[in-house]
Order: sequence, then C-alpha cells, then structure tokens
Amino acid sequence: MPILHLFLVAVIQGITEFLPVSSSGHLILLPNLTGLEDQGLTIDVAVHVGTLAAVILYFRRDVALAAGGVPRLLRGRADTPGARLCLLLAIATLPVLAAGFVLKATGAAGQLRSTAIIGWTMLVFGLVLYWADRQEPSPKTAENWNAKDAVWMGFAQVLALIPGTSRSGITITAARRLGYRRSEAARLSMLMSVPTIAASGLLLGLDAWKTGGIGALRDGAIAAAFAFLSALLALGLMMRLLRSVSFTPYVIYRVVLGLVLLWIAYT
Repeated sequence: MPILHLFLVAVIQGITEFLPVSSSGHLILLPNLTGLEDQGLTIDVAVHVGTLAAVILYFRRDVALAAGGVPRLLRGRADTPGARLCLLLAIATLPVLAAGFVLKATGAAGQLRSTAIIGWTMLVFGLVLYWADRQEPSPKTAENWNAKDAVWMGFAQVLALIPGTSRSGITITAARRLGYRRSEAARLSMLMSVPTIAASGLLLGLDAWKTGGIGALRDGAIAAAFAFLSALLALGLMMRLLRSVSFTPYVIYRVVLGLVLLWIAYT
C-alpha cells in the first residue's frame, strides 16, 4: 500500500479515536469521498494497536492500577482501588461486546456504513454532546465512578457501533450527563477504550490472520507507528485543552461535517 495512504489512514484513526468526532466515520468516509481502496483488515488491526498503545502510555498509572487489581478480582474480591476499577471497566465493556457480536453475526454492521448515516449521527450526537456539556459545573471525579454509572456509560458505548456516533463522544456525553467534570469524563472514556479497543483489535486480528503476508505486516507496522504518534499527540492536546475549553469546538466540527455529508448524500 502506498505510504501516503498508510499515513492518511493511521493519522485519521490516531487523531479521531479519542477526540469526540468518530474515527470509524472518518475511516469510512476516506474511501467513500476520495475513491481510495479500502485499507483492509491488517491495517485496521495495526492502527487499533497503535491507538491502544497510545492510551495505555498516556494513562499508564490508571492502567497499571486496574491491571494490578485483576488477580484480586479473579478471586472474587473487589475491595481495593485496582480491583474496583478493573470490575467497573469490565461492567462498562460487556454491553458493547455483546452488541458487537450480534452485529457481526447478523452482518448488520455492513449496512450502517453509508454517508447519509454518518451525516445524521455526526449531527445528532454532536448536538447531544453540546446539550450534556452545558450543565452546571460538575463535582464528580473518576474516583466517584460506581457500578450504576458504569452500566449507563457501557450502554451508551453500544451506540458507537453506528459509524459517526464516536465511542469517545458518546461515553463523554453520558459521563457529563451523570455529573462528571469534563476532564474526568474524558479520562473515564479513555480508560473504557482500553478493553474495547483490545477486544476489537483481537476480533479483527483473528479475521486478518489468514490474509496477512510479509508486505501486509510491513505496512501494518508503519501504520501502527503513525497511529501511535498521532493518537498520543491528539490525546495530550485534548486533555490539556479541557482544563479551560469546553467540548463546543468538537460540536461545531461535527455539526458542520454532518450537514456537509447530508448535502452530499441527498443531492
């Protein structure tokens, strides 16, 4: 695959995976609007691995805390901060895993990849994010996360299976509505991405196992590196901006892009 194509796919995935603007929607739009060929499963796996590495590195303390709680949780005890965080992440991940399996088994996922659907989800869920973000200053932090909130955020994450919704966008929207501060809502959303991206990457990896060759592995390594660097940059920039800026700039981008896509789809 040409290096420019790899670069475009990786940077789009890396930047949009954690910003509330939908990575899947942008990746579907790339071939739809440019005529470029689909990047294939191997590259999809690679860019997922790159973004997963970026979020693990950025939130390494939280990830290490949750990982350290796994042995205790396996013994049926969630009485430490690490085990509790691990349990809540599992609770928040189960709904999207179940829904994703159903979509894959029924073949319904392929029917959601149209420009019109992405336009509508960009527009509608952008406005929903704006509505949730307009509430009064929020007191809750990630340390206040509980099972009830994890369930709500987990079911919200299911909506991200519709391209254009944005996994980070919809989980941040849910967290803001539940009363979490902007930076804390983003932090929880990013932590939820770790098991979700890992499961998605594993599923894609199993599908791509039979199709990969030396060339595909080389392209995958290049794409993973580009995705890692762009994701780390985007993640760091967003978390710094959230100290003083709302989610409104992302909402404006979503609304404008959604309207443009609807115009393209219906004219």
